Amino acid sequence: MPTLTGTRLAGRKILITGGASGIGKATAELFRGEGAQVAILDRPASAAEGIFIPVDVADAASVQQAVRAAETAMGGLDGVVNAAGIFSAAGLADTTAELFSQTLAVNLIGTFLVIQAAAPILLARGAGTIVNIGSGVGITPTGPGSTAYVASKGGVIAMSKALAMELAPKVRVNVVCPGAVETPMTQGFLRNNKGEVDPALTARYALQRVASPEEIAAGILFLTAAESSFVTGVTLPVDGGRTFH
Repeated sequence: MPTLTGTRLAGRKILITGGASGIGKATAELFRGEGAQVAILDRPASAAEGIFIPVDVADAASVQQAVRAAETAMGGLDGVVNAAGIFSAAGLADTTAELFSQTLAVNLIGTFLVIQAAAPILLARGAGTIVNIGSGVGITPTGPGSTAYVASKGGVIAMSKALAMELAPKVRVNVVCPGAVETPMTQGFLRNNKGEVDPALTARYALQRVASPEEIAAGILFLTAAESSFVTGVTLPVDGGRTFH
């Protein structure tokens, strides 16, 4: 973990989608600890501390309304973290058109819609940061399965590079690509029938373990804070060495 000062995001106003659980929640907590004001956008049934705005990230009208509400509640907006996402391990034969569409709607189109709504605000301000959550499998799939999920996260990576060029020089756009992380979304495939983290999974990682959400949040913090002021269009694996191992 980085050395935390409590001031690395002082005065920043950050919108985090998917901030009620998992990586998004860990990021919100870390950002608050570093002095940021945070607005969490998540599903209506979610519960979160602080400013919480329900949203369906796959619905353009819902996203536009929620982003405006976040800006109003915080008195401005100068950063976005797109952490909302869903996962499916289904391979080609078991991925229906509906499942494929739903996964892209949340993971890829949802990320696009939030950026589309937030970008004019950030550009008008004259500066801003956007960090999108990709995945290590969006860089290098480890094997068969997760067809829709891999496609969605590969799309997030490619789109982020295009937007880094389009929104420069005022707004920086980067991607954090986690490996396996202990979150509610991943419990179904991380552990074997004994409740243990599957050793066949950790064998793919140079560090031989899975990550905590806080470790991923630290990478998101770096790309949001001033230390990364000359970094844009980057795909940062925070994956224990999976993508090179």
